[in-house]
Amino acid sequence: MTTGTTLTIGEVGELTGLTTHTLRFYEQEGLFLAPVRRDSVGRRVFTEDEVEWLKVCTRLRSSGMPLEDIRRYARLVVAGPGTVSERFDILRGHETRVQAQIAELQAALDVIRRKVAIYADHLADGTADNLWRHGPQCAVDAVESR
Repeated sequence: MTTGTTLTIGEVGELTGLTTHTLRFYEQEGLFLAPVRRDSVGRRVFTEDEVEWLKVCTRLRSSGMPLEDIRRYARLVVAGPGTVSERFDILRGHETRVQAQIAELQAALDVIRRKVAIYADHLADGTADNLWRHGPQCAVDAVESR
């Protein structure tokens, strides 16, 4: 993907949603696959490949992967083909954790949807003042039996 075009730290920030502070922090933390290059006056310059890598890092981070795991994964990528199993293990472990987070969020969403349905019914019936009179009414059958 690299076309020889370089991007400034500000341009990379716009493309990735990361602040310049975060980009500098990621550099300091060793999350890049290679040292960040500098132009003739010392400003950081990035390639399109580095932007794509940052987008991967951003997704890993936003899904809860610790910086240490991202750093380890980056080091393994740099180390080459002999590390594929280790990289796979890191990604598989993170996938398992994210799936558990999704299940927890889905359970929370189910409760919220039940509560919204209860409120909608009570508001439509003009009985909203009765909400919480007999407890939180979160159970699935509470929506049906009110």
